[in-house]
Amino acid sequence: MRALEALTREASALANGTRTGGAVIPILSAREAEVGRQMQICNACRYCEGFCAVFPAMTRRLEFGKADIHFLANLCHNCGACLHACQYAPPHEFAVNVPKAMAEVRGQTYADYAWPPALGKLYQRNGLTLSLALAAGLALFLILGVAANGSLWGNALQGNFYRLFPHNLLVGLFAPVFLFSALALAMGVRRFWRDVTPATGGAPLSPPAAAEAADAVLRLKYLGGGHGEGCNEADDAFTLARRRFHHLTFYGFLLCFAATSVATLYHYVFGWVAPYELPSLPKLLGVAGGVSLMAGTAGLWWLNRRRDPLHGDAAQKPMDLGFIALLFLTSASGLALWLGRGTPALALLLCLHLGAVMALFATLPYGKFAHGIFRTASLLRHAIEKRQPSPIGLGAE
Repeated sequence: MRALEALTREASALANGTRTGGAVIPILSAREAEVGRQMQICNACRYCEGFCAVFPAMTRRLEFGKADIHFLANLCHNCGACLHACQYAPPHEFAVNVPKAMAEVRGQTYADYAWPPALGKLYQRNGLTLSLALAAGLALFLILGVAANGSLWGNALQGNFYRLFPHNLLVGLFAPVFLFSALALAMGVRRFWRDVTPATGGAPLSPPAAAEAADAVLRLKYLGGGHGEGCNEADDAFTLARRRFHHLTFYGFLLCFAATSVATLYHYVFGWVAPYELPSLPKLLGVAGGVSLMAGTAGLWWLNRRRDPLHGDAAQKPMDLGFIALLFLTSASGLALWLGRGTPALALLLCLHLGAVMALFATLPYGKFAHGIFRTASLLRHAIEKRQPSPIGLGAE
């Protein structure tokens, strides 16, 4: 009778999401349970074991808890290779579609780990229309402010936009938004790291693991489809286009950030005040970054619009396109500002550029930019985990 009562209490505790001792049992959402189901099938098949980091990591597990699923979902690069190679893909009754299942959970993790938590729902609303409306609204606000002073059109600025918006005013506007975005992303990935660390062996980060993960990030190694020929986009054909456009976007963004950083050093350390002209280092970095960013985002937009819907989560497409559009507008308006610096349109172009940059900064913690941060954390944990003995005693690596 006591045993029956104990089983009853245990069943009640499980139904409420706790153990009898009071410890919380993470209850899987429907999307997480679907990833777990598909991983069990993939673990029995293992045909795709050499495709990317997901499948070697999968073979180190016999069951898939919440933290395991979050780790694997962010490790997935959504290249599509496993879907096109899978004998159990739809219309098979097993309906295995790893890229789609992983993408759905990945989007859920961005919202779950958002900081502050109350802002997690912004991921569901951060679409193309909202992103463009925010950029346009901020630009219009600046345009109206400048027009009220009678300096929206003309040559009075003589190529120096600090005559319109003083340097300290720009710092006061943008620094708080940028610092909040950086803090929000850091807090979110800190929670993610804390949760997935026990599920990936618990070992600390080592220099070899950090070097391996950095190599995978900088080369976008897992956008090669496991064989170096690239992803599957609209059909079964392999293409490196997605990897190349990602490289242009990624390094274009880094070059633009480097240009801003160098210009900050010029201003505060050496006292060299903008605007800077060619061949100054900030201008060289900014122009190269802007051109690269424009080309990369235009290519990613084209690929996103024509990609097979089975390759991802259709609900996230507005968020994807919104982020791409803001990156493109930021780079395009920046280049237009440089080319039009000696024309009467300088003030108007400056307002458009500042509006795009402010909108980009404001949405960074709650948009597609987060995928790069969480994926890097997952790659680091994978590089750490693979150096540990297999917990199930099988040679998975």
